[in-house]
Amino acid sequence: MSSLPQDPGAIRESIRKRYGSRAQAQVFAGVDLVSCCGSDSSCCGEHPTVGVNAFSEDLYDLDSLEEVPLQAALARLGCANPIAVAALRPGETVLDLGSGGGLDALLAARRVGPAGHVWGVDLTDEMLSLAWGNAAQAEVGNVTFVKGSIEALPLPEHSVDVVISNCVINLAADKRAVIGEAWRVLRPGGRFAVADVVIRGGLPADSPFAAALRKDLYAWGSCVAGALADDDYLALLTDQGFTDARLNVLREHGAGELFPSGLPDYARLEASETVEAILARFASAVVLADKPGPPRGGDG
Repeated sequence: MSSLPQDPGAIRESIRKRYGSRAQAQVFAGVDLVSCCGSDSSCCGEHPTVGVNAFSEDLYDLDSLEEVPLQAALARLGCANPIAVAALRPGETVLDLGSGGGLDALLAARRVGPAGHVWGVDLTDEMLSLAWGNAAQAEVGNVTFVKGSIEALPLPEHSVDVVISNCVINLAADKRAVIGEAWRVLRPGGRFAVADVVIRGGLPADSPFAAALRKDLYAWGSCVAGALADDDYLALLTDQGFTDARLNVLREHGAGELFPSGLPDYARLEASETVEAILARFASAVVLADKPGPPRGGDG
């Protein structure tokens, strides 16, 4: 696994500002609807655009979106639907890493029912405020949103049954810490079920374009520069102690989706066909793993 080519503090601050601006944009009416993740459109301006794009469209069935306020549906920034693969059961406790506007947390709360509970952890005050508002509008009482880093979770050990996340772990500067924290808070028999962007086969070590991409803070915020190689993702889980780690690619991406407004200037460092071949390695996937131990029985 390659070393981090950026200052972790700079990455965290860039992500916090970008998604804080994204949440603030929800209060403005009549704006165009596009997403931050997978987009180089302005998510950080005075009135950034909001909503969904090629990463986030068609991930949820209409019946699911009818369960949540419109504002929560429009705030989706993910790359897959973790609820569809997490097999949530009534009575379970769920943790959503990087819960954003609360869409997945609210859907999970419906699945686990009044005997269960969902925790949403997010780094930005703006997203937390948006999520709380969406929970109140949806009249969902079995969800709690707390401020914190997914690299140092504000939850006790062995406190949740399932960890979910939607296109957020790639944004973290220290992925090993994120996986370690997921392991810590999961009970024995718990499940890890996240959606994320991965790089099939990783990035070529000798590519000037790939090296520049890893240093691009804007590409970090677009769910591109911080993505893990598929094998590295599974290795992190296995090294931590998770079993049956597996990864299923759902959607392939390419230059047009990753940089819809045009490639960055540093793409000129290599031939266009080389750059396009590198970007074609990016994909949205679900990543699943289990923490060994007898599962805690739910209500159903």
